[in-house]
This record gives sequence, structure tokens and C-alpha cells, in this order.
Amino acid sequence: MTTQTMTTRVHTVSNMLEVQEQVHRFERDGYARENIFVLTHDKGRTARIARNTDAEEIGVSAEGVGTAIANIFRSTGDELRAKMRSLGISKQYAEHLEEQMDRDKILVIAWGGKEYRDDEYDTSVYYYPEYRL
Repeated sequence: MTTQTMTTRVHTVSNMLEVQEQVHRFERDGYARENIFVLTHDKGRTARIARNTDAEEIGVSAEGVGTAIANIFRSTGDELRAKMRSLGISKQYAEHLEEQMDRDKILVIAWGGKEYRDDEYDTSVYYYPEYRL
């Protein structure tokens, strides 16, 4: 794994075609398919998009057992933010990205592979389009 593929990258897109294009870009950049995730505000939509674009859903192996169990009892928004946080996305960015998903946007995430807990986050996550907090 190169330094470039150890960096988590988050792209916000609008449709399934853009998801597919971004998944292929991440693969060309060296990310393993099992580390490329799609996330939307609706579980069914996330599953359909993942199934049709060669992306993955964020599961126990990425988010960790504790987060996965806790997500059973969380609201949709809390669950989405917890999934993002487990990949190293800061609380503030997770809130912003959830707002984007509320507006029907789709996240395509190339994960660097490190699981994060509690208030830990990855300061080197790359976001596109860029957003300043």
C-alpha cells in the first residue's frame, strides 16, 4: 500500500454514474476494492448503489464491532456519522457530509485502512469538493 492509498479520500457525488467513475478512479489509484465504500442517507439505496457500482457498504470490518452494535440503537443520522467517524472523518466533517446526504448526495470513500474510535480522527483525510469548516 502506498502513502497515497493510505490516505482516506471522500468524494461527494450526485448519481450512480459518478459513483462508478469514482470507484474506478480509486481502484486505478491503488485502493483495494474492499476499501472503497459508498454511503447514502438510505440503507436500501446504499445497498443498491454498492451492488451496481463495485463499491462496498461500510460493515463491521471497517467500523468495528463496538460501533456496529451501537448502530443498532442509533438514529439514521447518528449511525451515518458513527460510520464516517470510524473511518477517521472528524465530527465536524461527518456533520457536514450528513447534511450533504440529506440533500440526496452520495459519498464515495476510499479508506486508508485504519479504524478510529471515540474522538480520534484522521487529519489528512482529503475531501472533494473541498469544504472549509
